[in-house]
Amino acid sequence: MLSYEIHARTFHFKQPAGTSRGVYTVRKSYFVTLHDTERPQCKGIGECAPLPRLSCDDIVNYETLLTQFCELLVQTHRLPLALLQPYPSMQFGLETAWTQLHAAGSWRLFDTPFARGEEGLAMNGLVWMGRYDEMLQRLEEKLAQGYRCIKLKIGAIDFADELALLARIRERYTAKQVEIRVDANGAFSAAEALQRLTELAAFDLHSIEQPIRQGQWCAMAQLCKQSPIAIALDEELIGVNTPQMRAALLDAIRPHYLVLKPSLHGGMAGTMEWLSLARQRSIGTWMTSALESNVGLNAIAQLCAHVYAPTPAMPQGLGTGQLFTDNVDVPLQVRGDRLWFSDTK
Repeated sequence: MLSYEIHARTFHFKQPAGTSRGVYTVRKSYFVTLHDTERPQCKGIGECAPLPRLSCDDIVNYETLLTQFCELLVQTHRLPLALLQPYPSMQFGLETAWTQLHAAGSWRLFDTPFARGEEGLAMNGLVWMGRYDEMLQRLEEKLAQGYRCIKLKIGAIDFADELALLARIRERYTAKQVEIRVDANGAFSAAEALQRLTELAAFDLHSIEQPIRQGQWCAMAQLCKQSPIAIALDEELIGVNTPQMRAALLDAIRPHYLVLKPSLHGGMAGTMEWLSLARQRSIGTWMTSALESNVGLNAIAQLCAHVYAPTPAMPQGLGTGQLFTDNVDVPLQVRGDRLWFSDTK
């Protein structure tokens, strides 16, 4: 017999997390715990973490609806994936709890070299938005820690200052030595975007995420054709929850990359569907967390190691689980520029 519990928890950032959409200082998550009375020593824990004003399931009756899905799960012993499709953060949390329950309660959700502690997952070092001097200090810290792929959030401070930060990296490191990704979070207007991308291209960037706001398919498609920098879609994928819609988006825009976030883009099942559609179209992908605690981060890392087996081809965005002062204790460690799983059980 199955049972469940739901409890909400608020996490506090070590430092404000700034994006072009605003600054986060706290983060609320809902944790679902599944119990099996026939195996009382086992439980499954999943994190449901919608992002305010961004997730398609950032709704006022979130906990009520999550409770209804939990009731359905314990009654049927099946994940109601069809009903969960419009609610990716709920789907991801329930998939995580369900997978861990069937893994006898282990944090090791899939059998991979990462889950066995044999390999770490290469990550990008994330530099949050802030004043120029703040971003410069964070940049220097990431480089000193050994990161060879740096991701800068751009679009909130003066564009000339952002170009100066990129110039500072390129004065010291070539593109072969340090890969640079930038994430605009839709900060540029469609009218100015191509000129901005042309200026950014001088710094030999790997890619730019979401240069203009989502929902402008024609404008984004034109940018992907003309841009001197590879374009990766992120927010564009939010709310695109059926296979037909996903295929239509990719065929219309033809991006160079997708940045896959299970909490935002369809849970585990939806992420794997995006990945399959991208591979069919020779579109590159990588996976990243979306400000979850270590519970969600572990699930994303475990899934990442599973779908990109035997090992991911490029650095992933898996450093954000380390952002909180009051995180959940999960056997993850950051060593240099890699995330390691260290559970010996």
